[in-house]
Amino acid sequence: MSDLAPLVVRIAVPSPLRRIFDYLVPENVLNDNPEKKADIGCRALVTFGRRKVTGLIVGTGTTSDFDINKLKAVEQLLDPAPLLPESLFTLFIWAANYYQHPIGDALFSTLPILLRKGDPLPDSSQRYWQLTTKGKGLGPSSLKTAPSQQALIEQLQTRGKVKDATLVATYSRAILSSLESKELIEALMVKISPDCQDNILKEEALTLDSCQKKAIDSIDDHGFNAYLLDGVTGSGKTEIYLQVIEKTLRYGRQALVLIPEISLTPQTEKRFRDRFHVPLVTLHSGLTDKQRLTAWMSARSGEAKIILGTRSAIFTPLPNPGVLILDEEHDQSYKQQEGFRYSARDLGVIRARQENIPIILGSATPSIESLNNCEKGRYKHLFLKHRAANAIQPEWTLIDLKAEQTEAGVSSSTLLAIKQTIANGHQVLVFLNRRGFAPALLCHQCGWSADCHQCDSRLTVHRARGRLICHHCDYQQRIPHLCPTCKGQQLIAAGEGTERSEAYLQQCFPTTKVLRVDRDSTRKKGAMKEVFDIVDSGDPCILIGTQMLSKGHHFANVTLVAVLDADSGLFSPDFRGHEKMGQLLTQVAGRSGRGKIPGRVLIQTHQPEHPLLEMLIEKGYSYFAAQLLSERELSQLPPFRYMSLIRAESNLPNEAEIFLRTARQIAESISPPTPLLGYLGPLPAMLEKRAGRFRFVLQIEAEKRSILQALLSSLALQLEGHKVARRVRWSIDVDPQEL
Repeated sequence: MSDLAPLVVRIAVPSPLRRIFDYLVPENVLNDNPEKKADIGCRALVTFGRRKVTGLIVGTGTTSDFDINKLKAVEQLLDPAPLLPESLFTLFIWAANYYQHPIGDALFSTLPILLRKGDPLPDSSQRYWQLTTKGKGLGPSSLKTAPSQQALIEQLQTRGKVKDATLVATYSRAILSSLESKELIEALMVKISPDCQDNILKEEALTLDSCQKKAIDSIDDHGFNAYLLDGVTGSGKTEIYLQVIEKTLRYGRQALVLIPEISLTPQTEKRFRDRFHVPLVTLHSGLTDKQRLTAWMSARSGEAKIILGTRSAIFTPLPNPGVLILDEEHDQSYKQQEGFRYSARDLGVIRARQENIPIILGSATPSIESLNNCEKGRYKHLFLKHRAANAIQPEWTLIDLKAEQTEAGVSSSTLLAIKQTIANGHQVLVFLNRRGFAPALLCHQCGWSADCHQCDSRLTVHRARGRLICHHCDYQQRIPHLCPTCKGQQLIAAGEGTERSEAYLQQCFPTTKVLRVDRDSTRKKGAMKEVFDIVDSGDPCILIGTQMLSKGHHFANVTLVAVLDADSGLFSPDFRGHEKMGQLLTQVAGRSGRGKIPGRVLIQTHQPEHPLLEMLIEKGYSYFAAQLLSERELSQLPPFRYMSLIRAESNLPNEAEIFLRTARQIAESISPPTPLLGYLGPLPAMLEKRAGRFRFVLQIEAEKRSILQALLSSLALQLEGHKVARRVRWSIDVDPQEL
């Protein structure tokens, strides 16, 4: 028996408990696999309750606050080295604390699924093929009866060794196996070199205009700075990203680029691959578990020089980060709305500061928070006021629906404009942020409506699928032929969705392609690419879709944008409602006139005289946002006060509300209400009942972030151990983006 003090490791496990757990590391575990380490950042297999789970070591020592003799032993060490670099590990700890989330759950929720399950790290080496001595002596016509084999041999004779993936893209595995069995070729594993290539560019960079050049010159490549790249739609923000990335690559560093949605990945990835001759990986939820782990490992090893991903990619380990770019920084998708409720945008700034690298936040419609950070001097404000290539901003026109005939949501004026645009050989984008055929099914005779049994909402009619579907919980049922209440036959699909407008436009334009882009039409893999290929051809067509079409896309031949319903954002109960409306309208309008032909934007509304609409159209988003910022300051709303929501839900009607009343009592006993700290609620959530669960919120706001954080830290620990908490599902949402 060794006289050395026992090794105690502190392990975070995926659990709702806000605790770290101590375990012993027996000598046999250390000795059985000496290449596996018990270091901070390494995984370990442990017994947790009655289960065996994979945990992450977050601390080591020789003592414990608990009786060492009663500590459970680590079953197995899993890694030869820490999964995460120290800077990223520190970010995880900071994020878990700031967003008041259990550290184990936070750490594991962002790791590739296979690593969460305890799978070993894959070998970072890559398989290459080369000729054997026998193969090198092969004559030019030795395999004339097998031309594919001969061609492969000749390729290896020319290039020496070739990556397995490159050969498999052209030749079958059977050909490789056949040549290997003939001892003409052999495989070898080559350790990936993170060294930067000399031939970085595939194509030359575009010439910058004066505004773009000024922005580029203002960005310091070395050290931390946060830049808000505030450019109108079509102003060439992507070109600036590309040229900044080029500089980063020439320094031998990596670039991490975040985009808000998967739908933007193909177009952005193509743009990057067309420009750069370096390894690029994508990280998003559309990948298989194996694909995601492979990409993650490529970034971690330094092989991948450009990492393109959605929200969770902010946690990707990088051995040599050089720049962080966050496109469409205003987008709500950067805030995780379930579980670990972090903001990738805000964590991006924190990570850039920790890594001592620049971060560029780009948008044509910057968030109120980012504009405020510019005013406070925290961010450097860079402007792109003009569209690239001398393109001009589209002309906006309000259409008063009170004075118009409409069919399937399309007014007569809009229909005429679409006809003219198609006749001129151009393309049209029709925006309607409601998928399905109609948002409600009603009985004309008795007034019955098809409501969701699990939510406080109506079922949406999806005629193509013959289903009524709840867009909140995905409950589905067949569309009835008779009213369930009065047995009447006069069932009416009330209102408009993208499916209905698509059918109407296809009827009006039978020889023109009408392409619908929403969550329903793009479920099939590759569906989005098929649509964009048609649009990129330049042929006349009509695009109709939801907000999936509103941002980031470049449609050179779209010269008309029609917004069918602009009113929903005017009367939102959310204090961010007007900001979201302004961003959405500006973004979707920006898809028009990006080529040589000037664009038009038609905004259908029942409120053409609304002052916010008039302000947005006449003075633009910058003025519009500045006014909203002033209103926020007067109202003492974020970003001038700091806010959190405690959310609770239960299967029983009153339990969530009772829990939050208890939470408020505990919170007020810790920190009584003052002008610096206020409470509101408990209140029903915007959608009180969802998926059969009743939901309530408690709002806590404070003048200083430190006051709010101190309260939440203490409150979370007390709530966790409270008996009332066992009967509800609850979470803390810091800096909420949705009420």
